[in-house]
Amino acid sequence: MIELSDYLMLSGILFAISIAGIFINRKNLIVLLMCIELMLLAVNTNFIAFSHFLGDMAGQVFVFFILTVAAAEAAIGLAILVVLFRSRRTIDVEDLDALKG
Repeated sequence: MIELSDYLMLSGILFAISIAGIFINRKNLIVLLMCIELMLLAVNTNFIAFSHFLGDMAGQVFVFFILTVAAAEAAIGLAILVVLFRSRRTIDVEDLDALKG
């Protein structure tokens, strides 16, 4: 049987991979957005594991709200990314740091 510590270890590994992805890759905006989504999935894994092992459905319901907000955030982020690519012809983070004005 899978124990709570196994889920927490998996969640910690996912969170560490996403942190490493953010620090290692500072060029591609798409990879940065994917790392942020991986962080949210690690947190959701914690919520679901604690909810299951404590016998409370509140954590699982909260995960649905988090996934809804994450989907909206990803859609808006990708839309902004498309607009930036059309105007600047690059998605390099270092090239996008200058404000227009």
